[in-house]
Amino acid sequence: MADSIPLPISLPQHPPLLVVVSGPSAVGKDAALTRMRELNYPFYFLVTNTTRPKRPEEVEGVDYHFVTREQFQEMEGNGDFLEHAVVYGYDYGNSRRQVREALARGLDVIMRIDVQGAATIKRLVPDAVFIFLLPPTLDKLERRLRKRRTEPEEYLRLRVHAARLEMSEMDKFDYVIVNEDDALDDTADLIYSIIRAEKCRVKPRQIVV
Repeated sequence: MADSIPLPISLPQHPPLLVVVSGPSAVGKDAALTRMRELNYPFYFLVTNTTRPKRPEEVEGVDYHFVTREQFQEMEGNGDFLEHAVVYGYDYGNSRRQVREALARGLDVIMRIDVQGAATIKRLVPDAVFIFLLPPTLDKLERRLRKRRTEPEEYLRLRVHAARLEMSEMDKFDYVIVNEDDALDDTADLIYSIIRAEKCRVKPRQIVV
């Protein structure tokens, strides 16, 4: 019997990805990515700049870069941001340079961002991977917001209303994950599984930032 001869298959090269994790406020975007860092997932976790005051449990340079309004405006004027937006009265912006440098090093970049910002990235970088986090129910999302105890009642109602509107944008994303209570490891594993599956695409995504 003749020896089997391998077919001349050339597997596609998979360049690094830009992964956008989005969803309504209090759905658990920050917590999910924090857990992924704790579990040493091999990604570059982009840290957002914000003018929002730091919450007691947050760490500068890990959760956010906390900057003044003047600093933010200077960065914006210098064209530092890949995208920036005003969310509930505070400025948020993500560094274009940091994304480019991480991709150039061959690292998959993962960022968490509000739904408005995700729409901007979708327009600028259409080949990015877009993942939408959903709460188990809207009632549970409201309980998560109340647990923070950082906003007055009328502000909480505004956030819940905004969450309803944001969840209607879900069909514009590539993937959706229900972020169950006390199941951050499962959410982190699902995000990782999506990225691994993307590495198996016959036609790899091409990220241009």
